[in-house]
Amino acid sequence: HLLHQLPRADFQLRPVPSGFAPQEQEYQQALLLVVALAGLGLGLSLIFIAVYLIRFCCCRHPEPPGAKSLPPGGGCVTWSCIAALLVSCAGIGIGFYGNSETSDGVSQLSSALQHANHTLTAIDHLVLETVERLGEAVRTELTTLEEVLTQRTELVAATRGARRQAEAVAQQLQGLAFWRGVPLSPLQVAEEVSFVEEYRWLAYVLLLLLELLVCLFTLLGLAKQSKWLVIVMTVMSLLVLVLSWGSLGLEAATAVGLSDFCSSPDTYILNLTQEETGLGSDILNYYFLCNQAVSNPFQQRLTLSQRALANIHSQLQGLEREAVPQFPSAQKPLLSLEETMNVTEGNFHQLVALLHCRGLHKDYGAALRGLCEDALEGLLFLLLFSLLSAGALAAALCSLPRAWALFPPSDDYDDTDDDDPFNPQESKRFVQWQSSI
Repeated sequence: HLLHQLPRADFQLRPVPSGFAPQEQEYQQALLLVVALAGLGLGLSLIFIAVYLIRFCCCRHPEPPGAKSLPPGGGCVTWSCIAALLVSCAGIGIGFYGNSETSDGVSQLSSALQHANHTLTAIDHLVLETVERLGEAVRTELTTLEEVLTQRTELVAATRGARRQAEAVAQQLQGLAFWRGVPLSPLQVAEEVSFVEEYRWLAYVLLLLLELLVCLFTLLGLAKQSKWLVIVMTVMSLLVLVLSWGSLGLEAATAVGLSDFCSSPDTYILNLTQEETGLGSDILNYYFLCNQAVSNPFQQRLTLSQRALANIHSQLQGLEREAVPQFPSAQKPLLSLEETMNVTEGNFHQLVALLHCRGLHKDYGAALRGLCEDALEGLLFLLLFSLLSAGALAAALCSLPRAWALFPPSDDYDDTDDDDPFNPQESKRFVQWQSSI
């Protein structure tokens, strides 16, 4: 990114590395210095406008009495003001597009966080459900089966072997719910991001509409040569100019920080997530990087669980062949155990799919694309809008006082023929004459 390559400096004008480090004081000062540059631009604009208007007021040549023609350059002043307002309107269109793009990018980030939260919640739910089913099977069906098969020692030993395998599976599965008890919730982060974005989007819409109304009413005042309307809109233009420079500073600092983040997001996110969650680096590297160089940290647990489930199935099949012919009452707990094992295997296969890095890494990539492509692009368009608005409004503020000074006084509109029936004074006398009859 071009913004990432720009030099940075702190308040002492010492160089600052361009790596994203919002916790470092020097980096914070570098971003604040970007905002201060916008404040400097606002100050220079106001000084230039004030000097220009003071020179216009003090050095204006007095008009000769009875002169009704425009002074030289009068029409050029009006048209330059109109051109500046039209440029500002074009900037407003760019601003609406940038605001929409930024909102789309943040919405994509929020959706990715919500989907990741759904995946993590599904993993916890499947682990909890499977462990509870296995525990219930150990407490009820396997205990009942041992009581029924008491007379056959080898069958009781096989039943106890199935019990040990089921307990081993439950113990291994409990270690798969890696997000349980973690204080950081992707859903909470998504809700906070959406909340902030909603107010940011609304604030920009109000700013864009305010500037659009100022431009339209200013053009209306110039067309109707309404001095009071142009004066009011001049004051409003000054307010919008201040807001434009303020938004320019915030947009520039945010765009610079976001470009630094997007240049190398993995390292910062890995460190931040590890600090907030306390998870091991092996788990975080597996999901954030998701390449062949990083192994699945849950592979051993999954392999042991799969072997234990296969052993339980073989033991249950052996018990069904040996025990049911001699102990018909053992058929019911065996059927219940087989049903439990079928559900457990189905949950296990879902866990294998959910624990694979492909799903969560896809959400991570979608979040980065929303933030580093759409949102950053929208910020750049908003930055262009603020620049166009600030320049156009500064030009308009220099031209508007000269334009309204060229408006004819209100007395000129009363210079009409007294015999004209459409003359307001003649109409008033006609109404008074009718009322006296």
